[in-house]
Amino acid sequence: MSALDQQLIPIFEEVLGRNPGEAEFHQAVREVLESLGPVVTKHPQYADSAVIRRLCEPERQIIFRVPWVTDSGKIEVNRGFRVEFNSALGPFKGGLRFHPSVNLGIVKFLGFEQIFKNSLTGLPIGGGKGGSDFDPKGRSDAEVMRFCQSFMTELYRHLGEYTDVPAGDIGVGGREIGFMFGQYKRITNRYESGTLTGKGLSWGGSQVRTEATGYGTVFFVDEMLKAAGDSFDGKRVVVSGSGNVAIYAIEKVHQLGGTVVACSDSGGYVVDPAGIDLALLKEIKNGQRGRISEYAARRGNDVAHVADGSIWDVPCDIALPCATQNELDLEGAGALISNGCRIVAEGANMPTTPNAARLLTEAAVRFAPAKAVNAGGVATSALEMQQNASRDSWTFAHTEERLAEIMRGIHDRCLETADEYGTPGSYVAGANIAGFTRVADAMLALGVI
Repeated sequence: MSALDQQLIPIFEEVLGRNPGEAEFHQAVREVLESLGPVVTKHPQYADSAVIRRLCEPERQIIFRVPWVTDSGKIEVNRGFRVEFNSALGPFKGGLRFHPSVNLGIVKFLGFEQIFKNSLTGLPIGGGKGGSDFDPKGRSDAEVMRFCQSFMTELYRHLGEYTDVPAGDIGVGGREIGFMFGQYKRITNRYESGTLTGKGLSWGGSQVRTEATGYGTVFFVDEMLKAAGDSFDGKRVVVSGSGNVAIYAIEKVHQLGGTVVACSDSGGYVVDPAGIDLALLKEIKNGQRGRISEYAARRGNDVAHVADGSIWDVPCDIALPCATQNELDLEGAGALISNGCRIVAEGANMPTTPNAARLLTEAAVRFAPAKAVNAGGVATSALEMQQNASRDSWTFAHTEERLAEIMRGIHDRCLETADEYGTPGSYVAGANIAGFTRVADAMLALGVI
């Protein structure tokens, strides 16, 4: 790991001591602190005011029981979480994740990242995250509905369009958002459409919200290429995952002239030299909730399915990790470098291990972090909130252009900030510092909060 500035070491040690066993949260905090040495040197008020220490402590951590009944009549009990991390810029904003791996440390890492991601958008939204260790896979619609209703029966009291506005994340799509919004409306007797985002288009949702994280990821990479006098034309791209983010990243890459030759799920990856057939992938993943191996079986002999091994072994010009945290490790980074990859941009949340990120940077691979690259999802959620507040509905083209504009702004802000603080070309430093300073300045203006 990179060395921390001497002023920041006690802060990180305090984080370790107060949050034992939360490895992902520790990793997220350290990754930001490593960039802040030049900031506290240039602006000592950030250290003197303890604003960094305050940023590392959530405003509120909510943990609750979620009892629900299966179709067979068995009572199950899951654990629910909502970490309301920072509201200096606006209401808490961040997704809900339903997955067996969810625990307090995971939710805190995601919420901490969300502070800076939301700050980078330039929109008035704070940072938070939540979820449950419930697994919707293999559950009937009725079971998912009963779980979501029980989950919202506890969480609703902490939400509101000016307080905390959740959205979806892994395991939480339109179905789950619908069930939760219905329960919120039922309990409160109010149609507060701005309280949840990711809603259906016929009941308060926004065009482009489904596509936003994947599209935004590719818009950001397009700006990286333009900054180097290049484009997607003729580029071979590897995208890990085959969920919502990956599918729409693939779609936008193809629209901009690149070719995605590989994608994956937990059962392995496929290599399609002619380019991923997006219609077939959507049918299998969205329509049938099937496995990536079915894609290879239906696509033909030229497509390989690899059950073991790493998708990062596939030669490419651009790699987009779009699955989950810490999926791109040191070995994977080494393979990408050996095969001539020139850009790695994080579509998922913190998918690259610290050592892998460092190796990529040392090898002059342009590396862009999730808090900048995948901010398109939350940015479009904020656009959904704008439409809800004004009782308006925008076209797909208008909303997509607003998303592209926001991603261009994030890209430029990262490079300009990196230049200002003596780390030219570093998207990591630029994203961390630009995201931090906007939140920190707001906190200082609001007093000791």
